[in-house]
Amino acid sequence: MRINKVAFAITTLLAASQVHASGFQINEHSASGLGRAFAGEAAIGDDAASLARNPALMATFDRAQLSVVGSYVAPDVNITGHNDNNSASDVAPAAVVPAMYYIQPINDEWAFGLAMYSNFGTGTEYADDYVNNAAAGTTHIVTATFNPNISYRINEQFSIGAGVSAIYSTAELERTSRIFGTVADMEGDGINFSWNIGALYEVNENNRFGISYKHSSKMELEGTYSGQHPDNGPFDPVKDIDGTMENTLPAILELSGYHKLTNQFAVSYSWQYTTWSDFGDILAYDLNGVEVLKKEENFSNSSRYSIGTEYYATENLTLRVGYAYDEQAAESTLSIPDSDRQWYTAGMTYKATQSLSFDMGAAFIAGKEITFDEDIPLGGTKTFSSKGDAWIYSAQMNYSF
Repeated sequence: MRINKVAFAITTLLAASQVHASGFQINEHSASGLGRAFAGEAAIGDDAASLARNPALMATFDRAQLSVVGSYVAPDVNITGHNDNNSASDVAPAAVVPAMYYIQPINDEWAFGLAMYSNFGTGTEYADDYVNNAAAGTTHIVTATFNPNISYRINEQFSIGAGVSAIYSTAELERTSRIFGTVADMEGDGINFSWNIGALYEVNENNRFGISYKHSSKMELEGTYSGQHPDNGPFDPVKDIDGTMENTLPAILELSGYHKLTNQFAVSYSWQYTTWSDFGDILAYDLNGVEVLKKEENFSNSSRYSIGTEYYATENLTLRVGYAYDEQAAESTLSIPDSDRQWYTAGMTYKATQSLSFDMGAAFIAGKEITFDEDIPLGGTKTFSSKGDAWIYSAQMNYSF
């Protein structure tokens, strides 16, 4: 089963990975941010990539800037079955997560910016001969965001910003059975819209606080479905019928602070809250409104806490380290084996000229081992353990005009 994809200018931003954040949230928006575990992202504004976190930070730029980012996520997710022949290894594929940002000051008060990045993406792929593919199989949910923004400086201390987003989403879910063959095979895509706001308070040059909010958005996908249908028997599957799938991408609230304590040392911190309970189950319907697919995904709202430090070694070199604790969002399943995670990060910025700088960052993400039960179609309830770690490597170029 295949469908024609919607032609969209930023499909190159699609990312499919699983273990880099709780649920299937993507935080890899910049290499500079990765070095400090994305602490202080709504308050710092050291390059154009900060547009992904708080549009009010554009007010701090006095020159136009372009930032281009590429991140490589290398996960290691393994499933251990507590029954015979139920284990699986390397179920989450590696992924490249690109992003691009541009900020253009208009005058001393107004600025415009454009961000192209991804906030959500997940992917798990089990081997074709895995015994539990009626519940596991292949799962992909990926998004790409096209996000124009505008900011306004109210006074020397207070700035605000806002933006709108066109979000391209695509999802694929395939389940097979050794007895019935294709149980469910659905692939769809669509475009939905959202908005975001932010504010920045600068106590002085060395101390500032930021807040940002991305509103939830309804993901409405259209595609085709093949597999078992409630109106047919188990040995009489439908093939390539039109179908729809609806879910809600969660809202994201972030509070950040930044403090330059000496000429060479600064500390930053963030709290990020994601309303994962908005997502709900994965449900698909035919055009008559008959439910043809249901995958229960029990999500809960989650928080992410991060702290980072920056050492300004020379005028041209900045070094960073960071730590973050990422709470589990999803009740772990074979398709999304979620858990609490700890981030250990390091990075640097090298300023080559007054206009050109480069960032590099790396992170090790340690996932907590978790045990869960899952109902397997025609196989009863089985017990599994999952453990997922990941390495992330990120590079970034910033050019000021």
